Amino acid sequence: MRKYLFGFLVLLLMTGLLFGGCAPDEEVVDDPVDEEPVDEEPVDVDDQNLVIAIGAEPESLDSLLMNSAPAATVSEHMVETLVYLAVDGTLEPGLAESWEQTEDGMAWDLYLREGVTFHDGEPFNAEAVKYNLDRFMAYGDFEGETAAIYAFLLDRINEFEVVDEYTLRLHLEEQFAPIISHLSHSFVGMHSPASLEALGEDEALENPVGTGPFKVINWDRGEEISMERNEDYWGGAPELDTVTFKFVPESSSRVIMLETGEAHAIMAVPPTEIDRLEAEDEIDVVFENSVRVIYTGFNLEREPFDDVRVRQALNYAVDKEAIIETIFQGVGSPSSAPVVPAVFGYEQVGPYEYDPERAMELLEEAGYADGFEIELFHPTGRYSQDDVVIEAVQAMLAEVGVTANLTTYDWGTYLDTVITPPEDAEHDIYMLGWGTVTLDADYGLYALFHSTQWPPRNNVSYYANDEVDALLDEARVTPEPDVREELYAEAIQLIWDDAPWLFLHNEGQVNAVRSNVHGLIHHPLENILAWDAYIE
Repeated sequence: MRKYLFGFLVLLLMTGLLFGGCAPDEEVVDDPVDEEPVDEEPVDVDDQNLVIAIGAEPESLDSLLMNSAPAATVSEHMVETLVYLAVDGTLEPGLAESWEQTEDGMAWDLYLREGVTFHDGEPFNAEAVKYNLDRFMAYGDFEGETAAIYAFLLDRINEFEVVDEYTLRLHLEEQFAPIISHLSHSFVGMHSPASLEALGEDEALENPVGTGPFKVINWDRGEEISMERNEDYWGGAPELDTVTFKFVPESSSRVIMLETGEAHAIMAVPPTEIDRLEAEDEIDVVFENSVRVIYTGFNLEREPFDDVRVRQALNYAVDKEAIIETIFQGVGSPSSAPVVPAVFGYEQVGPYEYDPERAMELLEEAGYADGFEIELFHPTGRYSQDDVVIEAVQAMLAEVGVTANLTTYDWGTYLDTVITPPEDAEHDIYMLGWGTVTLDADYGLYALFHSTQWPPRNNVSYYANDEVDALLDEARVTPEPDVREELYAEAIQLIWDDAPWLFLHNEGQVNAVRSNVHGLIHHPLENILAWDAYIE
Protein backbone atom coordinates (compact mmCIF):
# COMPACT_ATOMS: atom_id res chain seq x y z
CA MET A 1 0.00 0.00 0.00
CA ARG A 2 1.03 3.58 -0.47
CA LYS A 3 2.54 4.94 2.69
CA TYR A 4 4.07 8.31 2.77
CA LEU A 5 4.17 9.63 6.25
CA PHE A 6 7.42 9.40 8.12
CA GLY A 7 9.51 12.29 6.85
CA PHE A 8 7.12 15.15 7.47
CA LEU A 9 8.52 16.06 10.86
CA VAL A 10 11.78 16.96 9.16
CA LEU A 11 9.92 19.24 6.79
CA LEU A 12 8.20 21.00 9.65
CA LEU A 13 11.43 21.47 11.54
CA MET A 14 13.01 23.00 8.46
CA THR A 15 10.11 25.38 7.98
CA GLY A 16 9.81 26.35 11.63
CA LEU A 17 6.43 24.82 12.44
CA LEU A 18 7.51 22.58 15.29
CA PHE A 19 5.79 24.14 18.27
CA GLY A 20 4.88 21.04 20.20
CA GLY A 21 1.68 19.06 20.19
CA CYS A 22 -1.66 20.67 20.56
CA ALA A 23 -4.97 19.32 19.53
CA PRO A 24 -6.15 18.38 16.09
CA ASP A 25 -9.16 19.30 14.22
CA GLU A 26 -11.96 17.05 15.23
CA GLU A 27 -11.53 18.20 18.67
CA VAL A 28 -12.91 18.46 22.07
CA VAL A 29 -14.41 20.94 24.27
CA ASP A 30 -15.26 19.93 27.72
CA ASP A 31 -14.09 20.17 31.25
CA PRO A 32 -10.86 18.39 32.20
CA VAL A 33 -11.21 14.85 33.42
CA ASP A 34 -11.17 14.79 37.21
CA GLU A 35 -11.76 11.11 37.76
CA GLU A 36 -9.15 8.78 39.20
CA PRO A 37 -7.56 6.43 36.64
CA VAL A 38 -10.00 3.79 35.54
CA ASP A 39 -9.38 0.37 37.10
CA GLU A 40 -11.76 -1.61 34.91
CA GLU A 41 -10.44 -4.48 32.84
CA PRO A 42 -10.21 -3.59 29.14
CA VAL A 43 -13.21 -4.81 27.19
CA ASP A 44 -12.67 -7.68 24.78
CA VAL A 45 -12.23 -6.71 21.14
CA ASP A 46 -11.94 -8.88 18.08
CA ASP A 47 -8.42 -9.36 16.81
CA GLN A 48 -8.39 -6.98 13.84
CA ASN A 49 -11.40 -4.72 14.44
CA LEU A 50 -10.09 -1.23 15.13
CA VAL A 51 -12.12 1.46 16.90
CA ILE A 52 -11.12 5.14 16.74
CA ALA A 53 -12.96 7.82 18.75
CA ILE A 54 -13.04 11.29 17.20
CA GLY A 55 -14.66 14.50 18.37
CA ALA A 56 -16.98 15.39 15.51
CA GLU A 57 -19.13 13.60 12.98
CA PRO A 58 -18.57 14.20 9.26
CA GLU A 59 -21.13 16.58 7.84
CA SER A 60 -21.09 14.48 4.65
CA LEU A 61 -19.04 11.86 2.85
CA ASP A 62 -19.83 13.32 -0.55
CA SER A 63 -16.83 15.18 -1.97
CA LEU A 64 -19.16 17.94 -3.14
CA LEU A 65 -20.42 18.66 0.35
CA MET A 66 -17.58 17.80 2.72
CA ASN A 67 -16.20 20.79 4.59
CA SER A 68 -14.09 19.50 7.49
CA ALA A 69 -11.18 17.33 8.52
CA PRO A 70 -13.43 14.80 10.29
CA ALA A 71 -15.05 14.15 6.92
CA ALA A 72 -11.64 13.85 5.26
CA THR A 73 -10.32 11.52 7.98
CA VAL A 74 -13.17 9.08 7.48
CA SER A 75 -13.56 9.35 3.71
CA GLU A 76 -9.87 8.83 2.90
CA HIS A 77 -10.18 5.21 4.00
CA MET A 78 -12.74 4.61 1.25
CA VAL A 79 -12.41 7.32 -1.40
CA GLU A 80 -9.02 8.09 -2.93
CA THR A 81 -7.58 11.05 -4.78
CA LEU A 82 -5.56 11.28 -7.97
CA VAL A 83 -2.47 12.65 -6.20
CA TYR A 84 -1.15 12.28 -2.63
CA LEU A 85 0.77 14.83 -0.64
CA ALA A 86 3.72 12.98 0.91
CA VAL A 87 5.10 13.63 4.36
CA ASP A 88 8.15 15.35 2.93
CA GLY A 89 5.89 17.81 1.11
CA THR A 90 6.25 16.20 -2.32
CA LEU A 91 3.35 15.15 -4.50
CA GLU A 92 3.23 11.40 -5.08
CA PRO A 93 1.18 9.13 -7.35
CA GLY A 94 -2.25 8.14 -6.18
CA LEU A 95 -4.87 7.04 -8.67
CA ALA A 96 -2.82 8.99 -11.20
CA GLU A 97 0.56 7.32 -11.67
CA SER A 98 2.14 10.37 -13.30
CA TRP A 99 1.36 13.73 -14.85
CA GLU A 100 2.99 16.24 -17.18
CA GLN A 101 2.32 19.75 -18.38
CA THR A 102 2.11 20.62 -22.05
CA GLU A 103 4.81 22.88 -23.50
CA ASP A 104 2.56 25.93 -23.60
CA GLY A 105 1.57 25.39 -19.96
CA MET A 106 -2.11 25.40 -20.85
CA ALA A 107 -2.92 21.75 -20.16
CA TRP A 108 -1.92 18.85 -17.94
CA ASP A 109 -2.05 15.17 -18.86
CA LEU A 110 -2.85 12.72 -16.08
CA TYR A 111 -1.78 9.11 -16.68
CA LEU A 112 -4.06 6.94 -14.58
CA ARG A 113 -3.38 3.73 -12.71
CA GLU A 114 -4.61 0.66 -14.59
CA GLY A 115 -6.34 -2.37 -13.12
CA VAL A 116 -8.19 -0.45 -10.39
CA THR A 117 -11.87 -1.05 -9.67
CA PHE A 118 -14.39 0.72 -7.50
CA HIS A 119 -15.96 -1.12 -4.58
CA ASP A 120 -18.98 -1.94 -6.76
CA GLY A 121 -16.78 -3.62 -9.38
CA GLU A 122 -17.01 -0.77 -11.87
CA PRO A 123 -13.73 0.11 -13.63
CA PHE A 124 -11.65 3.12 -12.69
CA ASN A 125 -10.61 4.94 -15.87
CA ALA A 126 -10.47 8.35 -17.53
CA GLU A 127 -14.24 8.44 -18.09
CA ALA A 128 -14.80 7.90 -14.36
CA VAL A 129 -12.38 10.68 -13.47
CA LYS A 130 -14.01 13.06 -15.94
CA TYR A 131 -17.41 12.28 -14.45
CA ASN A 132 -16.19 13.05 -10.95
CA LEU A 133 -14.40 16.26 -11.90
CA ASP A 134 -17.31 17.53 -14.00
CA ARG A 135 -19.63 16.82 -11.10
CA PHE A 136 -17.26 18.53 -8.68
CA MET A 137 -17.20 21.69 -10.78
CA ALA A 138 -20.88 22.00 -11.59
CA TYR A 139 -22.79 19.23 -9.85
CA GLY A 140 -22.53 17.23 -13.07
CA ASP A 141 -25.98 15.94 -14.00
CA PHE A 142 -27.54 17.47 -10.90
CA GLU A 143 -29.90 20.34 -11.54
CA GLY A 144 -29.05 23.84 -10.34
CA GLU A 145 -26.32 26.40 -10.75
CA THR A 146 -24.48 25.93 -7.46
CA ALA A 147 -20.92 24.63 -7.76
CA ALA A 148 -19.21 22.60 -5.08
CA ILE A 149 -18.06 24.52 -2.02
CA TYR A 150 -14.44 23.88 -2.96
CA ALA A 151 -14.82 24.51 -6.70
CA PHE A 152 -12.04 27.11 -6.46
CA LEU A 153 -9.60 24.18 -6.28
CA LEU A 154 -10.19 23.50 -9.98
CA ASP A 155 -11.78 26.70 -11.25
CA ARG A 156 -9.04 27.55 -13.75
CA ILE A 157 -9.80 24.38 -15.72
CA ASN A 158 -11.87 24.81 -18.88
CA GLU A 159 -12.41 21.20 -19.87
CA PHE A 160 -11.67 17.62 -18.85
CA GLU A 161 -10.81 15.67 -22.01
CA VAL A 162 -10.64 11.88 -22.19
CA VAL A 163 -7.58 11.20 -24.39
CA ASP A 164 -7.74 7.43 -24.03
CA GLU A 165 -8.90 4.89 -21.46
CA TYR A 166 -6.25 5.85 -18.90
CA THR A 167 -5.28 9.40 -19.91
CA LEU A 168 -7.18 12.55 -18.95
CA ARG A 169 -6.21 16.01 -20.16
CA LEU A 170 -6.99 19.10 -18.09
CA HIS A 171 -7.38 22.16 -20.33
CA LEU A 172 -6.68 25.42 -18.48
CA GLU A 173 -8.02 28.94 -18.90
CA GLU A 174 -4.56 30.16 -17.92
CA GLN A 175 -1.55 28.70 -16.16
CA PHE A 176 -2.53 27.44 -12.73
CA ALA A 177 0.41 26.99 -10.36
CA PRO A 178 -1.25 24.95 -7.57
CA ILE A 179 -3.25 22.56 -9.77
CA ILE A 180 -1.42 19.32 -8.92
CA SER A 181 -1.37 20.04 -5.18
CA HIS A 182 -5.10 20.78 -5.41
CA LEU A 183 -5.69 17.34 -6.92
CA SER A 184 -4.31 15.88 -3.68
CA HIS A 185 -7.14 17.44 -1.67
CA SER A 186 -9.42 14.95 0.06
CA PHE A 187 -12.48 16.72 -1.31
CA VAL A 188 -11.47 15.91 -4.90
CA GLY A 189 -12.06 12.21 -4.32
CA MET A 190 -13.06 9.62 -6.90
CA HIS A 191 -16.48 7.97 -6.45
CA SER A 192 -18.00 5.29 -8.64
CA PRO A 193 -20.05 7.09 -11.32
CA ALA A 194 -22.59 4.26 -11.22
CA SER A 195 -23.19 4.84 -7.52
CA LEU A 196 -23.60 8.57 -8.05
CA GLU A 197 -25.99 8.11 -10.95
CA ALA A 198 -28.12 5.82 -8.80
CA LEU A 199 -28.86 8.67 -6.38
CA GLY A 200 -32.27 10.27 -6.53
CA GLU A 201 -32.55 14.00 -7.19
CA ASP A 202 -32.74 14.91 -3.51
CA GLU A 203 -30.95 11.84 -2.15
CA ALA A 204 -27.77 12.40 -0.15
CA LEU A 205 -24.66 10.28 -0.64
CA GLU A 206 -24.60 8.12 2.52
CA ASN A 207 -22.43 5.23 1.38
CA PRO A 208 -19.41 6.35 -0.65
CA VAL A 209 -18.25 3.85 -3.25
CA GLY A 210 -14.59 4.55 -3.89
CA THR A 211 -11.41 2.63 -4.68
CA GLY A 212 -9.85 2.73 -1.21
CA PRO A 213 -8.61 -0.02 1.14
CA PHE A 214 -11.90 -0.07 3.09
CA LYS A 215 -15.57 -0.26 2.10
CA VAL A 216 -18.42 1.29 4.06
CA ILE A 217 -20.63 -1.04 6.11
CA ASN A 218 -22.90 1.34 7.95
CA TRP A 219 -23.32 4.96 9.01
CA ASP A 220 -25.27 5.21 12.24
CA ARG A 221 -25.97 8.93 12.40
CA GLY A 222 -24.76 10.56 15.59
CA GLU A 223 -22.94 7.40 16.66
CA GLU A 224 -20.42 5.85 14.28
CA ILE A 225 -19.30 4.90 10.78
CA SER A 226 -18.00 1.38 10.22
CA MET A 227 -16.12 -0.03 7.26
CA GLU A 228 -14.61 -3.37 6.23
CA ARG A 229 -11.47 -4.48 4.44
CA ASN A 230 -11.46 -4.23 0.65
CA GLU A 231 -10.05 -7.62 -0.35
CA ASP A 232 -9.53 -6.41 -3.91
CA TYR A 233 -7.67 -3.21 -3.05
CA TRP A 234 -5.14 -2.37 -5.76
CA GLY A 235 -2.47 -1.61 -3.16
CA GLY A 236 -2.92 -4.87 -1.24
CA ALA A 237 -5.66 -5.74 1.24
CA PRO A 238 -5.28 -4.19 4.72
CA GLU A 239 -4.46 -6.23 7.82
CA LEU A 240 -7.54 -4.94 9.64
CA ASP A 241 -10.91 -6.61 9.18
CA THR A 242 -12.89 -3.50 10.12
CA VAL A 243 -12.40 0.11 11.15
CA THR A 244 -15.04 1.98 13.13
CA PHE A 245 -14.99 5.72 13.78
CA LYS A 246 -17.08 6.64 16.83
CA PHE A 247 -18.25 10.23 17.27
CA VAL A 248 -17.62 11.32 20.86
CA PRO A 249 -17.58 15.12 21.40
CA GLU A 250 -16.71 14.93 25.11
CA SER A 251 -12.97 14.63 25.65
CA SER A 252 -13.43 12.92 29.02
CA SER A 253 -15.55 10.21 27.41
CA ARG A 254 -12.93 9.58 24.74
CA VAL A 255 -10.22 9.23 27.38
CA ILE A 256 -12.29 6.70 29.33
CA MET A 257 -13.02 4.73 26.16
CA LEU A 258 -9.28 4.49 25.50
CA GLU A 259 -8.47 3.42 29.06
CA THR A 260 -11.12 0.71 29.14
CA GLY A 261 -10.22 -0.58 25.69
CA GLU A 262 -13.55 0.41 24.18
CA ALA A 263 -11.48 2.44 21.71
CA HIS A 264 -8.03 1.64 20.39
CA ALA A 265 -7.20 5.25 19.54
CA ILE A 266 -8.56 8.70 20.26
CA MET A 267 -7.97 12.12 18.78
CA ALA A 268 -7.58 15.37 20.72
CA VAL A 269 -6.32 14.37 24.15
CA PRO A 270 -7.12 17.12 26.68
CA PRO A 271 -3.88 18.86 27.71
CA THR A 272 -4.65 18.19 31.37
CA GLU A 273 -4.63 14.44 30.71
CA ILE A 274 -1.36 14.15 28.82
CA ASP A 275 0.91 13.43 31.81
CA ARG A 276 -1.42 10.84 33.30
CA LEU A 277 -1.89 8.97 30.01
CA GLU A 278 1.84 9.03 29.34
CA ALA A 279 2.35 7.25 32.64
CA GLU A 280 0.12 4.33 31.62
CA ASP A 281 2.06 1.37 30.22
CA GLU A 282 -0.67 0.26 27.83
CA ILE A 283 -1.19 3.69 26.23
CA ASP A 284 1.05 5.72 23.93
CA VAL A 285 0.52 9.48 23.66
CA VAL A 286 1.35 10.75 20.18
CA PHE A 287 2.42 14.34 19.57
CA GLU A 288 2.11 15.57 16.01
CA ASN A 289 2.05 18.92 14.31
CA SER A 290 -0.79 20.57 12.48
CA VAL A 291 -1.31 22.90 9.56
CA ARG A 292 -4.37 24.47 11.20
CA VAL A 293 -4.92 28.01 12.45
CA ILE A 294 -7.70 28.82 14.92
CA TYR A 295 -9.41 32.19 14.67
CA THR A 296 -12.56 34.11 15.38
CA GLY A 297 -13.77 35.90 12.28
CA PHE A 298 -15.56 39.24 12.23
CA ASN A 299 -18.73 39.95 10.26
CA LEU A 300 -17.42 42.87 8.22
CA GLU A 301 -20.88 43.61 6.85
CA ARG A 302 -22.09 44.60 10.29
CA GLU A 303 -21.23 47.46 12.65
CA PRO A 304 -18.90 47.93 14.45
CA PHE A 305 -16.72 45.49 12.49
CA ASP A 306 -16.89 47.55 9.34
CA ASP A 307 -14.26 49.71 11.10
CA VAL A 308 -10.71 48.35 10.92
CA ARG A 309 -9.81 50.12 14.17
CA VAL A 310 -12.35 48.00 16.03
CA ARG A 311 -11.05 44.80 14.47
CA GLN A 312 -7.46 45.68 15.36
CA ALA A 313 -8.52 46.68 18.87
CA LEU A 314 -9.99 43.26 19.58
CA ASN A 315 -6.81 41.62 18.31
CA TYR A 316 -4.81 43.62 20.85
CA ALA A 317 -7.36 42.85 23.58
CA VAL A 318 -6.81 39.08 23.61
CA ASP A 319 -3.72 37.57 25.23
CA LYS A 320 -2.89 34.64 22.96
CA GLU A 321 0.24 33.73 24.91
CA ALA A 322 -1.85 33.34 28.06
CA ILE A 323 -4.27 31.06 26.18
CA ILE A 324 -1.37 28.88 25.02
CA GLU A 325 0.26 28.74 28.45
CA THR A 326 -2.85 28.20 30.58
CA ILE A 327 -5.32 26.30 28.40
CA PHE A 328 -2.82 24.33 26.31
CA GLN A 329 -0.03 24.14 28.91
CA GLY A 330 2.52 25.71 26.61
CA VAL A 331 1.66 23.64 23.55
CA GLY A 332 1.03 25.74 20.45
CA SER A 333 1.93 29.25 19.32
CA PRO A 334 0.11 32.54 18.71
CA SER A 335 -0.78 33.10 15.07
CA SER A 336 1.76 35.18 13.20
CA ALA A 337 -0.03 35.00 9.81
CA PRO A 338 -3.28 33.59 8.40
CA VAL A 339 -1.38 30.34 7.59
CA VAL A 340 1.16 28.31 9.57
CA PRO A 341 4.92 28.43 8.86
CA ALA A 342 5.02 25.04 7.08
CA VAL A 343 2.90 26.38 4.22
CA PHE A 344 4.53 27.56 0.99
CA GLY A 345 4.03 31.33 0.82
CA TYR A 346 3.99 31.90 4.59
CA GLU A 347 5.26 35.27 5.75
CA GLN A 348 5.56 36.21 9.42
CA VAL A 349 3.73 39.48 10.01
CA GLY A 350 2.52 39.05 13.59
CA PRO A 351 1.51 38.29 16.19
CA TYR A 352 -0.71 41.03 17.54
CA GLU A 353 0.83 41.54 20.97
CA TYR A 354 -1.41 41.72 24.04
CA ASP A 355 -1.96 45.44 24.64
CA PRO A 356 -5.33 46.28 26.24
CA GLU A 357 -4.40 49.95 26.52
CA ARG A 358 -3.85 50.14 22.77
CA ALA A 359 -7.13 48.28 22.29
CA MET A 360 -9.03 50.87 24.33
CA GLU A 361 -7.33 53.73 22.46
CA LEU A 362 -8.45 52.31 19.13
CA LEU A 363 -11.98 51.73 20.39
CA GLU A 364 -12.15 55.34 21.57
CA GLU A 365 -10.87 56.59 18.20
CA ALA A 366 -13.60 54.55 16.52
CA GLY A 367 -16.29 56.05 18.75
CA TYR A 368 -16.73 53.09 21.09
CA ALA A 369 -15.12 54.37 24.28
CA ASP A 370 -17.99 52.85 26.25
CA GLY A 371 -17.68 49.53 24.50
CA PHE A 372 -20.47 47.55 22.82
CA GLU A 373 -22.30 44.20 22.87
CA ILE A 374 -21.88 41.42 20.31
CA GLU A 375 -23.03 37.88 19.50
CA LEU A 376 -20.18 35.36 19.35
CA PHE A 377 -20.98 31.96 17.83
CA HIS A 378 -18.79 28.90 18.40
CA PRO A 379 -18.94 25.12 17.95
CA THR A 380 -18.61 22.46 20.60
CA GLY A 381 -16.59 19.29 20.20
CA ARG A 382 -14.76 20.43 17.09
CA TYR A 383 -11.49 22.09 18.07
CA SER A 384 -9.26 21.45 21.04
CA GLN A 385 -10.74 23.06 24.15
CA ASP A 386 -12.88 25.29 21.92
CA ASP A 387 -15.37 26.23 24.63
CA VAL A 388 -12.58 27.02 27.09
CA VAL A 389 -10.76 29.18 24.54
CA ILE A 390 -13.91 31.10 23.68
CA GLU A 391 -14.68 31.74 27.35
CA ALA A 392 -11.16 33.13 27.76
CA VAL A 393 -11.69 35.38 24.74
CA GLN A 394 -15.02 36.50 26.19
CA ALA A 395 -13.39 37.45 29.50
CA MET A 396 -10.54 39.36 27.83
CA LEU A 397 -12.92 41.32 25.61
CA ALA A 398 -14.93 42.28 28.67
CA GLU A 399 -11.79 43.91 30.09
CA VAL A 400 -11.89 46.48 27.25
CA GLY A 401 -15.65 47.04 27.48
CA VAL A 402 -16.86 44.54 24.86
CA THR A 403 -19.64 42.24 26.03
CA ALA A 404 -19.66 39.02 24.02
CA ASN A 405 -22.78 36.87 24.31
CA LEU A 406 -21.89 33.26 23.49
CA THR A 407 -24.05 31.02 21.33
CA THR A 408 -22.97 27.39 21.11
CA TYR A 409 -23.79 24.81 18.44
CA ASP A 410 -22.90 21.20 17.77
CA TRP A 411 -20.65 20.82 14.74
CA GLY A 412 -23.31 19.50 12.37
CA THR A 413 -25.51 22.51 12.96
CA TYR A 414 -22.73 25.05 13.22
CA LEU A 415 -21.49 25.05 9.63
CA ASP A 416 -24.97 25.59 8.23
CA THR A 417 -25.50 28.40 10.73
CA VAL A 418 -22.29 30.31 10.09
CA ILE A 419 -21.61 29.70 6.39
CA THR A 420 -24.48 31.83 5.18
CA PRO A 421 -24.94 34.95 3.02
CA PRO A 422 -24.47 38.22 4.93
CA GLU A 423 -28.15 39.11 4.78
CA ASP A 424 -28.96 35.92 6.69
CA ALA A 425 -26.10 36.08 9.20
CA GLU A 426 -27.00 36.23 12.88
CA HIS A 427 -23.46 36.37 14.24
CA ASP A 428 -21.11 39.28 14.85
CA ILE A 429 -18.12 37.00 15.44
CA TYR A 430 -17.70 33.29 14.81
CA MET A 431 -15.04 30.72 15.71
CA LEU A 432 -13.49 28.45 13.09
CA GLY A 433 -10.22 26.76 12.17
CA TRP A 434 -8.56 26.19 8.80
CA GLY A 435 -5.90 23.69 7.85
CA THR A 436 -3.94 24.45 4.68
CA VAL A 437 -3.79 20.77 3.78
CA THR A 438 -2.21 21.31 0.36
CA LEU A 439 0.77 23.11 1.97
CA ASP A 440 0.25 25.87 -0.62
CA ALA A 441 -0.86 29.35 0.44
CA ASP A 442 -3.38 29.46 -2.40
CA TYR A 443 -5.58 27.08 -0.45
CA GLY A 444 -5.12 28.94 2.83
CA LEU A 445 -5.69 32.44 1.44
CA TYR A 446 -7.84 32.27 -1.69
CA ALA A 447 -10.62 30.29 -0.04
CA LEU A 448 -10.89 32.56 3.00
CA PHE A 449 -10.02 36.06 1.77
CA HIS A 450 -10.83 36.34 -1.95
CA SER A 451 -14.03 38.29 -2.55
CA THR A 452 -15.41 35.59 -4.89
CA GLN A 453 -15.47 33.10 -2.01
CA TRP A 454 -18.27 34.60 0.09
CA PRO A 455 -20.85 32.02 1.28
CA PRO A 456 -21.96 29.48 0.31
CA ARG A 457 -18.18 29.19 0.21
CA ASN A 458 -15.72 29.87 3.02
CA ASN A 459 -15.04 33.62 3.19
CA VAL A 460 -17.44 33.90 6.11
CA SER A 461 -16.10 37.29 7.23
CA TYR A 462 -17.33 38.76 3.92
CA TYR A 463 -13.88 40.23 3.43
CA ALA A 464 -13.19 42.12 0.21
CA ASN A 465 -10.02 43.94 -0.78
CA ASP A 466 -9.35 44.57 -4.45
CA GLU A 467 -5.59 44.65 -3.93
CA VAL A 468 -5.63 41.31 -2.08
CA ASP A 469 -7.81 39.82 -4.83
CA ALA A 470 -5.34 40.94 -7.48
CA LEU A 471 -2.33 39.52 -5.59
CA LEU A 472 -4.04 36.17 -5.00
CA ASP A 473 -5.18 35.98 -8.62
CA GLU A 474 -1.67 36.69 -9.89
CA ALA A 475 -0.10 34.15 -7.53
CA ARG A 476 -2.40 31.43 -8.88
CA VAL A 477 -1.19 31.85 -12.45
CA THR A 478 2.49 32.61 -11.80
CA PRO A 479 4.74 29.56 -12.34
CA GLU A 480 7.86 30.98 -10.63
CA PRO A 481 7.88 29.97 -6.93
CA ASP A 482 9.97 32.93 -5.76
CA VAL A 483 7.57 35.40 -7.42
CA ARG A 484 4.60 33.60 -5.88
CA GLU A 485 6.22 33.90 -2.44
CA GLU A 486 6.60 37.65 -2.89
CA LEU A 487 2.96 38.00 -3.92
CA TYR A 488 1.74 36.00 -0.94
CA ALA A 489 3.94 37.98 1.45
CA GLU A 490 2.35 41.20 0.25
CA ALA A 491 -1.18 39.76 0.46
CA ILE A 492 -0.57 38.39 3.95
CA GLN A 493 0.59 41.81 5.20
CA LEU A 494 -2.53 43.48 3.80
CA ILE A 495 -4.81 40.85 5.32
CA TRP A 496 -3.07 41.14 8.68
CA ASP A 497 -3.45 44.91 8.73
CA ASP A 498 -7.10 44.70 7.65
CA ALA A 499 -7.69 42.20 10.49
CA PRO A 500 -10.82 40.42 9.19
CA TRP A 501 -10.11 37.87 11.94
CA LEU A 502 -9.21 37.94 15.58
CA PHE A 503 -6.10 35.83 15.00
CA LEU A 504 -5.69 33.25 17.78
CA HIS A 505 -3.24 30.33 17.53
CA ASN A 506 -1.61 27.60 15.48
CA GLU A 507 -2.70 24.12 16.48
CA GLY A 508 -0.89 20.86 16.85
CA GLN A 509 -2.18 17.38 17.66
CA VAL A 510 -2.16 15.19 20.72
CA ASN A 511 -3.65 11.76 20.07
CA ALA A 512 -3.41 8.56 22.10
CA VAL A 513 -3.31 4.89 21.12
CA ARG A 514 -3.32 1.60 22.96
CA SER A 515 0.17 0.13 22.76
CA ASN A 516 -0.95 -3.07 21.02
CA VAL A 517 -1.94 -1.07 17.92
CA HIS A 518 0.76 -0.61 15.29
CA GLY A 519 1.01 1.20 11.97
CA LEU A 520 -1.63 3.83 12.73
CA ILE A 521 -0.71 7.11 11.08
CA HIS A 522 -1.15 10.45 12.85
CA HIS A 523 -0.82 12.72 9.87
CA PRO A 524 0.25 16.36 10.28
CA LEU A 525 -2.42 17.24 7.73
CA GLU A 526 -4.99 16.53 10.48
CA ASN A 527 -5.86 12.93 9.63
CA ILE A 528 -5.56 9.67 11.53
CA LEU A 529 -5.13 6.87 9.00
CA ALA A 530 -5.50 3.11 9.47
CA TRP A 531 -4.47 1.90 6.01
CA ASP A 532 -1.56 -0.17 7.35
CA ALA A 533 -2.61 -0.55 10.97
CA TYR A 534 -2.91 -3.86 12.79
CA ILE A 535 -3.67 -5.02 16.33
CA GLU A 536 -1.13 -7.20 18.09
